[in-house]
Amino acid sequence: MKSLSLITTLFFATIFVNCNTEKSKNNLKIENIDQAESQSDTLTKHLKPFKSELPTIGLLMFNGVLQGEVIATSDVFGKPNKNGKQLFNVITIAQTENPITTEEGMRFIPDYTFENCPKLTALFVPSGYDMYAQVNNDQLVEFIQTKNKETEYVVSNCAGAQLIGKSGIANGHKIVTYIGGGKQLQKEYPDLKVQNDSLVTFVEDGKFSSSNGNLTSYISALNLVEKMTSTEHRKFIESYLYIDRLQNWKK
Repeated sequence: MKSLSLITTLFFATIFVNCNTEKSKNNLKIENIDQAESQSDTLTKHLKPFKSELPTIGLLMFNGVLQGEVIATSDVFGKPNKNGKQLFNVITIAQTENPITTEEGMRFIPDYTFENCPKLTALFVPSGYDMYAQVNNDQLVEFIQTKNKETEYVVSNCAGAQLIGKSGIANGHKIVTYIGGGKQLQKEYPDLKVQNDSLVTFVEDGKFSSSNGNLTSYISALNLVEKMTSTEHRKFIESYLYIDRLQNWKK
Protein backbone atom coordinates (compact mmCIF):
# COMPACT_ATOMS: atom_id res chain seq x y z
CA MET A 1 0.00 0.00 0.00
CA LYS A 2 2.85 2.32 0.80
CA SER A 3 4.27 1.71 -2.68
CA LEU A 4 0.91 2.40 -4.29
CA SER A 5 0.52 5.59 -2.26
CA LEU A 6 4.01 6.74 -3.28
CA ILE A 7 3.33 6.04 -6.94
CA THR A 8 0.03 7.92 -6.78
CA THR A 9 1.71 10.88 -5.12
CA LEU A 10 4.47 10.99 -7.73
CA PHE A 11 1.88 10.72 -10.53
CA PHE A 12 -0.10 13.73 -9.38
CA ALA A 13 3.10 15.67 -8.61
CA THR A 14 4.28 15.06 -12.18
CA ILE A 15 0.96 16.28 -13.58
CA PHE A 16 1.14 19.35 -11.35
CA VAL A 17 4.70 20.17 -12.48
CA ASN A 18 3.86 19.60 -16.15
CA CYS A 19 0.78 21.79 -15.91
CA ASN A 20 2.74 24.57 -14.27
CA THR A 21 5.49 24.19 -16.87
CA GLU A 22 2.96 24.46 -19.69
CA LYS A 23 1.40 27.49 -18.00
CA SER A 24 4.85 29.06 -17.72
CA LYS A 25 5.53 28.37 -21.38
CA ASN A 26 2.17 29.79 -22.37
CA ASN A 27 2.71 32.85 -20.19
CA LEU A 28 6.15 33.31 -21.74
CA LYS A 29 4.67 33.03 -25.25
CA ILE A 30 2.01 35.59 -24.38
CA GLU A 31 4.63 37.88 -22.87
CA ASN A 32 6.81 37.56 -25.98
CA ILE A 33 3.83 38.27 -28.24
CA ASP A 34 2.93 41.32 -26.15
CA GLN A 35 6.52 42.57 -26.37
CA ALA A 36 6.62 42.00 -30.14
CA GLU A 37 3.32 43.82 -30.60
CA SER A 38 4.55 46.65 -28.40
CA GLN A 39 7.76 46.93 -30.42
CA SER A 40 5.75 46.82 -33.63
CA ASP A 41 3.48 49.59 -32.38
CA THR A 42 6.50 51.70 -31.47
CA LEU A 43 8.04 51.14 -34.90
CA THR A 44 4.78 51.94 -36.67
CA LYS A 45 4.49 55.22 -34.81
CA HIS A 46 7.86 56.35 -36.13
CA LEU A 47 7.52 55.16 -39.72
CA LYS A 48 6.88 57.94 -42.20
CA PRO A 49 4.59 56.57 -44.92
CA PHE A 50 5.47 57.35 -48.52
CA LYS A 51 2.82 59.74 -49.82
CA SER A 52 2.90 60.23 -53.56
CA GLU A 53 1.38 63.69 -53.30
CA LEU A 54 4.32 65.00 -51.24
CA PRO A 55 7.68 66.25 -52.55
CA THR A 56 10.32 63.52 -52.35
CA ILE A 57 13.81 64.27 -51.04
CA GLY A 58 16.41 61.73 -52.16
CA LEU A 59 19.54 61.14 -50.08
CA LEU A 60 22.23 59.43 -52.11
CA MET A 61 24.44 56.96 -50.24
CA PHE A 62 27.50 54.84 -50.99
CA ASN A 63 30.07 52.92 -48.97
CA GLY A 64 32.29 55.33 -47.08
CA VAL A 65 29.73 58.14 -47.10
CA LEU A 66 30.01 60.70 -44.31
CA GLN A 67 26.93 59.82 -42.31
CA GLY A 68 26.50 63.32 -40.89
CA GLU A 69 25.76 64.66 -44.36
CA VAL A 70 22.96 62.12 -44.76
CA ILE A 71 21.63 62.68 -41.25
CA ALA A 72 21.67 66.48 -41.55
CA THR A 73 19.28 66.43 -44.49
CA SER A 74 17.00 63.81 -42.94
CA ASP A 75 16.99 65.83 -39.71
CA VAL A 76 15.69 68.90 -41.51
CA PHE A 77 13.26 67.38 -44.01
CA GLY A 78 12.08 64.51 -41.82
CA LYS A 79 10.54 66.78 -39.20
CA PRO A 80 6.81 67.61 -39.39
CA ASN A 81 5.44 71.13 -39.36
CA LYS A 82 4.32 72.78 -36.12
CA ASN A 83 0.93 71.07 -36.48
CA GLY A 84 2.54 67.63 -36.70
CA LYS A 85 1.87 67.22 -40.41
CA GLN A 86 4.33 65.34 -42.66
CA LEU A 87 5.58 67.65 -45.41
CA PHE A 88 8.06 65.49 -47.33
CA ASN A 89 8.99 61.96 -48.27
CA VAL A 90 12.62 61.47 -47.24
CA ILE A 91 14.26 58.41 -48.80
CA THR A 92 17.75 56.96 -49.04
CA ILE A 93 19.11 55.58 -52.30
CA ALA A 94 22.10 53.40 -53.11
CA GLN A 95 23.31 51.37 -56.06
CA THR A 96 22.12 48.11 -54.50
CA GLU A 97 19.82 47.12 -51.66
CA ASN A 98 22.77 45.92 -49.59
CA PRO A 99 23.52 47.82 -46.36
CA ILE A 100 25.83 50.81 -46.76
CA THR A 101 28.74 51.15 -44.37
CA THR A 102 29.48 54.78 -43.55
CA GLU A 103 32.91 56.30 -42.98
CA GLU A 104 32.14 56.24 -39.26
CA GLY A 105 31.29 52.54 -39.32
CA MET A 106 27.51 52.57 -39.06
CA ARG A 107 25.40 50.50 -41.46
CA PHE A 108 22.44 52.08 -43.24
CA ILE A 109 19.91 50.10 -45.25
CA PRO A 110 18.83 52.04 -48.37
CA ASP A 111 15.14 52.48 -49.10
CA TYR A 112 15.59 52.31 -52.87
CA THR A 113 18.13 51.39 -55.51
CA PHE A 114 18.98 53.17 -58.75
CA GLU A 115 16.55 50.85 -60.55
CA ASN A 116 13.42 51.42 -58.44
CA CYS A 117 13.99 54.95 -57.17
CA PRO A 118 10.79 57.03 -57.40
CA LYS A 119 10.62 60.48 -58.94
CA LEU A 120 12.57 63.00 -56.87
CA THR A 121 11.93 66.65 -56.18
CA ALA A 122 15.42 67.15 -54.78
CA LEU A 123 18.60 65.06 -54.77
CA PHE A 124 21.27 65.48 -52.11
CA VAL A 125 24.75 64.30 -53.06
CA PRO A 126 27.03 63.73 -50.05
CA SER A 127 30.73 62.97 -49.83
CA GLY A 128 33.32 60.59 -48.47
CA TYR A 129 36.98 61.03 -47.59
CA ASP A 130 37.98 59.00 -50.63
CA MET A 131 35.86 59.86 -53.67
CA TYR A 132 37.95 58.04 -56.28
CA ALA A 133 35.69 54.98 -56.44
CA GLN A 134 32.56 57.10 -56.58
CA VAL A 135 33.75 59.47 -59.29
CA ASN A 136 34.79 56.46 -61.38
CA ASN A 137 31.51 54.64 -60.85
CA ASP A 138 29.72 55.11 -64.18
CA GLN A 139 26.39 53.89 -62.83
CA LEU A 140 26.49 56.35 -59.96
CA VAL A 141 27.36 59.27 -62.23
CA GLU A 142 24.67 58.23 -64.71
CA PHE A 143 22.10 58.08 -61.91
CA ILE A 144 22.89 61.71 -60.98
CA GLN A 145 22.60 62.76 -64.62
CA THR A 146 19.27 60.98 -65.01
CA LYS A 147 17.76 62.36 -61.82
CA ASN A 148 18.89 65.87 -62.70
CA LYS A 149 16.38 65.80 -65.58
CA GLU A 150 13.43 65.41 -63.21
CA THR A 151 14.51 67.19 -60.03
CA GLU A 152 13.81 70.80 -59.17
CA TYR A 153 16.87 70.97 -56.93
CA VAL A 154 20.27 69.28 -56.67
CA VAL A 155 22.42 69.81 -53.60
CA SER A 156 26.01 68.72 -53.00
CA ASN A 157 27.88 68.78 -49.71
CA CYS A 158 31.65 68.69 -49.28
CA ALA A 159 33.36 66.47 -51.88
CA GLY A 160 29.99 65.55 -53.34
CA ALA A 161 30.89 68.46 -55.65
CA GLN A 162 33.28 66.07 -57.41
CA LEU A 163 30.35 63.89 -58.44
CA ILE A 164 28.49 66.96 -59.64
CA GLY A 165 31.58 67.97 -61.63
CA LYS A 166 31.98 64.52 -63.15
CA SER A 167 28.32 64.39 -64.14
CA GLY A 168 28.56 67.75 -65.92
CA ILE A 169 25.07 68.76 -64.81
CA ALA A 170 26.18 72.04 -63.16
CA ASN A 171 28.63 73.27 -65.79
CA GLY A 172 28.60 77.07 -65.86
CA HIS A 173 27.18 77.26 -62.33
CA LYS A 174 28.73 78.31 -59.03
CA ILE A 175 29.72 75.55 -56.64
CA VAL A 176 31.72 75.17 -53.43
CA THR A 177 33.39 72.13 -51.91
CA TYR A 178 35.23 71.24 -48.71
CA ILE A 179 37.77 73.69 -47.31
CA GLY A 180 41.01 73.24 -49.23
CA GLY A 181 39.47 71.31 -52.11
CA GLY A 182 38.46 74.11 -54.44
CA LYS A 183 41.62 74.46 -56.50
CA GLN A 184 41.73 70.77 -57.36
CA LEU A 185 38.01 70.75 -58.16
CA GLN A 186 38.45 73.69 -60.54
CA LYS A 187 41.42 72.01 -62.20
CA GLU A 188 39.56 68.75 -62.76
CA TYR A 189 36.30 70.37 -63.86
CA PRO A 190 37.11 73.71 -65.47
CA ASP A 191 33.52 74.28 -66.60
CA LEU A 192 32.39 74.72 -63.00
CA LYS A 193 32.52 78.13 -61.32
CA VAL A 194 34.27 76.97 -58.17
CA GLN A 195 34.03 79.42 -55.28
CA ASN A 196 36.74 80.22 -52.74
CA ASP A 197 36.06 77.61 -50.05
CA SER A 198 38.10 79.51 -47.45
CA LEU A 199 35.55 82.33 -47.66
CA VAL A 200 32.34 80.70 -48.95
CA THR A 201 30.45 78.18 -46.82
CA PHE A 202 27.35 77.85 -48.96
CA VAL A 203 26.42 78.93 -52.47
CA GLU A 204 23.27 78.70 -54.56
CA ASP A 205 23.05 79.09 -58.33
CA GLY A 206 19.79 78.24 -60.04
CA LYS A 207 18.62 74.76 -59.08
CA PHE A 208 22.07 73.89 -57.74
CA SER A 209 23.38 74.57 -54.25
CA SER A 210 26.40 73.34 -52.33
CA SER A 211 28.21 73.61 -49.01
CA ASN A 212 31.52 72.78 -47.35
CA GLY A 213 29.85 69.70 -45.86
CA ASN A 214 29.95 68.14 -42.40
CA LEU A 215 27.84 70.33 -40.07
CA THR A 216 27.42 72.98 -42.77
CA SER A 217 25.24 70.41 -44.52
CA TYR A 218 22.51 71.72 -42.22
CA ILE A 219 22.84 75.09 -43.96
CA SER A 220 22.13 73.67 -47.41
CA ALA A 221 19.21 71.63 -46.06
CA LEU A 222 17.71 74.54 -44.12
CA ASN A 223 18.09 76.84 -47.11
CA LEU A 224 16.20 74.42 -49.33
CA VAL A 225 13.49 73.62 -46.79
CA GLU A 226 12.81 77.35 -46.53
CA LYS A 227 12.53 77.66 -50.33
CA MET A 228 10.13 74.72 -50.43
CA THR A 229 8.02 75.85 -47.46
CA SER A 230 8.45 79.18 -45.67
CA THR A 231 10.74 81.18 -43.43
CA GLU A 232 8.40 80.40 -40.55
CA HIS A 233 8.84 76.65 -41.07
CA ARG A 234 12.62 76.98 -41.29
CA LYS A 235 12.65 78.81 -37.96
CA PHE A 236 10.43 76.10 -36.50
CA ILE A 237 12.89 73.41 -37.63
CA GLU A 238 15.84 75.38 -36.23
CA SER A 239 14.09 75.59 -32.87
CA TYR A 240 13.13 71.89 -33.08
CA LEU A 241 16.81 71.02 -33.56
CA TYR A 242 18.07 73.50 -30.91
CA ILE A 243 20.31 75.10 -33.50
CA ASP A 244 20.19 78.40 -31.64
CA ARG A 245 21.78 76.68 -28.64
CA LEU A 246 24.48 75.20 -30.85
CA GLN A 247 25.26 78.69 -32.13
CA ASN A 248 25.33 80.24 -28.65
CA TRP A 249 26.61 77.41 -26.49
CA LYS A 250 29.49 79.45 -25.04
CA LYS A 251 27.24 82.21 -23.76
